[in-house]
Amino acid sequence: MDCNPRSLLFVLFLLLSCVSPSYPIIYPPNEVNLLDSKASQGELGWISYPSHGWEEISGVDEHYTPIRTFQVCNVMEYSQNNWLRTNWIPRQSAQKIYVELKFTLRDCNSIPLVLGTCKETFNLLYLETDDDQGSHFREHMFIKIDTIAADESFTQMDLGDRILKLNTEVREVGPMIKKGFYLAFQDVGACVALVSVRVYFKKCPYTVRNLASFPDTVPMDSQSLVEVKGSCVNHSKEEEPPRMYCSTEGEWLVPIGKCLCNPGYEERSNTCQMCRAGFYKSTLGNMECSKCPPHSFSHHEGSLHCGCEKNYFRADGDPASMACTRPPSAPRNVISSINETSVILEWSWPEDTGGRRDITFTVLCKRCRSVGGSGSGSNGGALRCEPCRSNVRFLPRAVGLHNTTVTVGDLLAHTNYTFEIEAQNGVSSLAPKMRQYAAVTITTNQAAPSPVTVIRKEKTSRNSVSLSWLEPERPNGIILDYEIKYYEKEEQETSYTILRARGCNVTLNGLKPDTAYLLQIRARTAAGYGASSPSFQFETSPDSAFSISGENSQVVLIAISSAVAIILLTVLLYVLIGRFCCHSKSKHPDEKRLHFGNGHLRLPGIRTYVDPHTYEDPSQAVHEFAKELDASCIAIDKVVGAGEFGEVCSGRLKLPSKKEICVAIKTLKGGYTDKQRRDFLAEASIMGQFDHPNIIRLEGVVTRSKPVMIVTEYMENGSLDSFLRKHDAQFTGIQLVGMLRGIASGMKYLSDMGYVHRDLAARNILVNSNLVCKVSDFGLSRVLEDDPEAAYTTRGGKIPIRWTAPEAIAYRKFTSASDAWSYGIVLWEVMSYGERPYWEMSNQDVIKAVDEGYRLPPPMDCPATLYQLMLDCWQKERNNRPKFEQIVSILDKLIRNPGTLKITANTTSRPANLLLDRSSSEVPSMGTMGDWMDGMRTLPCKEAFSGVSYSSCDTLAKTSTDRVVLTEVHVTPASCPEWEPSMGITTL
Repeated sequence: MDCNPRSLLFVLFLLLSCVSPSYPIIYPPNEVNLLDSKASQGELGWISYPSHGWEEISGVDEHYTPIRTFQVCNVMEYSQNNWLRTNWIPRQSAQKIYVELKFTLRDCNSIPLVLGTCKETFNLLYLETDDDQGSHFREHMFIKIDTIAADESFTQMDLGDRILKLNTEVREVGPMIKKGFYLAFQDVGACVALVSVRVYFKKCPYTVRNLASFPDTVPMDSQSLVEVKGSCVNHSKEEEPPRMYCSTEGEWLVPIGKCLCNPGYEERSNTCQMCRAGFYKSTLGNMECSKCPPHSFSHHEGSLHCGCEKNYFRADGDPASMACTRPPSAPRNVISSINETSVILEWSWPEDTGGRRDITFTVLCKRCRSVGGSGSGSNGGALRCEPCRSNVRFLPRAVGLHNTTVTVGDLLAHTNYTFEIEAQNGVSSLAPKMRQYAAVTITTNQAAPSPVTVIRKEKTSRNSVSLSWLEPERPNGIILDYEIKYYEKEEQETSYTILRARGCNVTLNGLKPDTAYLLQIRARTAAGYGASSPSFQFETSPDSAFSISGENSQVVLIAISSAVAIILLTVLLYVLIGRFCCHSKSKHPDEKRLHFGNGHLRLPGIRTYVDPHTYEDPSQAVHEFAKELDASCIAIDKVVGAGEFGEVCSGRLKLPSKKEICVAIKTLKGGYTDKQRRDFLAEASIMGQFDHPNIIRLEGVVTRSKPVMIVTEYMENGSLDSFLRKHDAQFTGIQLVGMLRGIASGMKYLSDMGYVHRDLAARNILVNSNLVCKVSDFGLSRVLEDDPEAAYTTRGGKIPIRWTAPEAIAYRKFTSASDAWSYGIVLWEVMSYGERPYWEMSNQDVIKAVDEGYRLPPPMDCPATLYQLMLDCWQKERNNRPKFEQIVSILDKLIRNPGTLKITANTTSRPANLLLDRSSSEVPSMGTMGDWMDGMRTLPCKEAFSGVSYSSCDTLAKTSTDRVVLTEVHVTPASCPEWEPSMGITTL
């Protein structure tokens, strides 16, 4: 038997514990409660009007915790209008408020004998005030937030089975500007119970990121992010000013910059804490403190470095992480090998290197003589040692030896020497008292003199020659005499003559005239003869009427040699110049071709696009076409958007010896795959090949550090479509044509390089502060083959339908002609100030309409010449579309003749949101020249024909270009059979 519907709600609250277990309520940290009815254990004190409407009742959960709820169920009465108002709620600093309602609602169909009008909804309203209004209540002052309906309603059967349907709804309110507000619940005839009401706002909670603390931040009620500056935690310094963005959902986004712990502090639990005893940190950074290296210590916390133990040292260039070291011990096992006046010294490495590897050896030479006795020091006399002469030679050197051997030469014969060999390392200079060396004393042998090396011919005659020479470099004693050996060159030493001389000169007599001789000289000391000098050749004078002295002969030879050299040089230059000229003229053009990296042929002065996807290793293409930048040269200022692969930021680029410039930075988000990285950098590989004032300029890439970045020039005015919408009707026709001319010039450059863009649209054109338009976004582009008519056939993927030519949509064939179609759409976008092509038509409707011959109508006040250019770009037959070179030429003529822009296209038949019927805008065919001219006088340019008679094509051709401005007319006058049908008339 069914009970009263109103009493059923009391049964409902006795069963609330069956709805869900009661656990301690934990709310997200970014939500701040302004009101939570479940948290109040006493009466809420909300106002109910009328008094028999909403009722406050109490219940308990399974933990016997009291809860307060409100219910209303006057479905048996007509015209219900029951209000429940909360107490005044201060909004604190929030602008956007969230209201969370948990309620149950009974299905009207399950209530029998309902007399009134049963509802299954109730209304949520609010009222803003600056202060508490008390019990003052006016219904008309409240503003409706929403009508609340239940996703799940319960029935009498549900109550019997203890199955309750609890609904949760959340609504936003804001922006709010007054100090507080009331919430109200209006019932118009439902059976509903409010289980809980929670009012809260969202904030970005206090957090620490990159050692910078960010305070609680309440977001503004807008779609933009709030930039918040962070403060470095204690004992840290900024590396780059820390910043983060607070979103409207109370989430921290895009951390930029960071702080670094001071020397002596390390990062622990988002704080900088002092290094423990026995540890140190010498630099600014977030690395951990390091344990003191061997033979060093730190007894205090926060040490910047560790001190060295006694008798251990650290050199100036040693890092703090290096162990303390000491000087090495002396070299061991010194061995000497004497060879006359030279000695070879060898030794072993020190037993103790002091803990270092930078061991070098120094050899000190001392000459020792006996003092106070006769003979050597071994006979009782003392030895007095002094440094060796400066001419003693050490091979390879005396100081800084890395090997354990040295040769000492040019010593005096039969002399005592002492050699001290010291091992040194980087700290030897810090501990002079700890230096140790090994010594060895030797006595040189008696040695013969070194060879004579310098011989000069003083005077020559028919039968004699006078010679002189220099004493040997190392005589090794007193020179007793010199032995001179000479013989005729032809006899090869089978018969020779020997002379001896006490001085350094000699005259040889009894020689044959005009004969070559070879001569050798050696010196003799008490130790014997030294080695012979190299063979010296001289010639006697020939038999002649006169004889030339040695000095005069040298002058004559020099003069003759100079004359011969001048003649030979002149002949050589003549031959070289002749060959160079002939070579330049005869060089075949094919020989001047150059080969480019990936097997692609390239002609000098002609740049050809190379598809980076043809490289086996895509990173090779990136480094071949793009400059690698150092990440430290790039400073990110702010996030300006989000791309497919990551964030788009604005920033600054400062290269060495160059001025700082503003740049745009695309970043690759973390966790990317190899394919995503290749696709991300493919655009840089493409952009890096272009160099044109109307193509976006690539500054470089960052691939050797994270994040991976693409850096381009910064375009202040953003994309062309949004820029035009923002400045609707603010530009002159010439300014718009100038923008269009820049886009066409950039596309001509790409077309000349054999490159198809495939996604030309105003959204992909960027505008700088000087209104220069530049083509960008090369993500869909591909390369043409060598055949200029060849097309790239895609294997699927997204196609921008509204901008794409019909053949590209139907057959996936993209060419420069399909780019020309897209240029026509861009032209329409520019002249309509960023209006959406084909308005709100679906893609399928656009495809069908274009295929049936429909074309976009002329935008408002569009010049007729520009609209005709659009129609030319939209020719169905792609070969009939203009080339970008022709488009640039047409726009140049319009810029030179701005008066032609005053004639606007006919817009009387333009529908509001429909395409024009192409057939209605075509010029009807004419049978004769007169008919054709009459037809032309009906067009907007008929004034150009007033007062002029045209009887033939010749007459028309002679018309001044100042008076006739016609765009292409797709008819052929029958009186001009010499005109080809595809030509039409295009006269400027």
